[in-house]
Amino acid sequence: MVSMKIILAPALLACLPWLGAQFSPQEPAPSPAPTPAPAPAMNLGAFSVSLAVKDLAVSRDFYAKLGFTKLAGDEKQNYLILQNGTTVIGLFQGMFEDNILTFNPGWDHNGKNSDPFTDVRKLQATLAEKGIAPVKPIEPEALKGSGPASMVIADPDGNMILLDQHR
Repeated sequence: MVSMKIILAPALLACLPWLGAQFSPQEPAPSPAPTPAPAPAMNLGAFSVSLAVKDLAVSRDFYAKLGFTKLAGDEKQNYLILQNGTTVIGLFQGMFEDNILTFNPGWDHNGKNSDPFTDVRKLQATLAEKGIAPVKPIEPEALKGSGPASMVIADPDGNMILLDQHR
């Protein structure tokens, strides 16, 4: 009995040019124009993770080994802000119990002013419209006007999210 591989191989090879012509377009299709990404409805600003640490110096040294360098903060006040590329973490000793996700409206990842941004007061109002009540709302005196203010919300799993505007 003759192997089917031997019989089919020459027949398939003979068909390859015809198959290629049938399945490849004669003219390349035009590429669609890139669509610009829409601006976020809520520009939350720079993101960082605020870590509750037991020993600031030990944590600083650990994260230095991962390539983090000091961006801001004061060890005498028990906090440091560290950066590695665009990644920012805050180390806080004795300031809060659990780690916190932090957004800084009006700042970029270098702690520099960023425009446009959504004021934290507008964020609080928008979140309320969406059914998200703050765990710690903006202080009443800070609701007037603009400038620094902060609020805290919790996600469905109880993770705290700080919206901390400095400008």
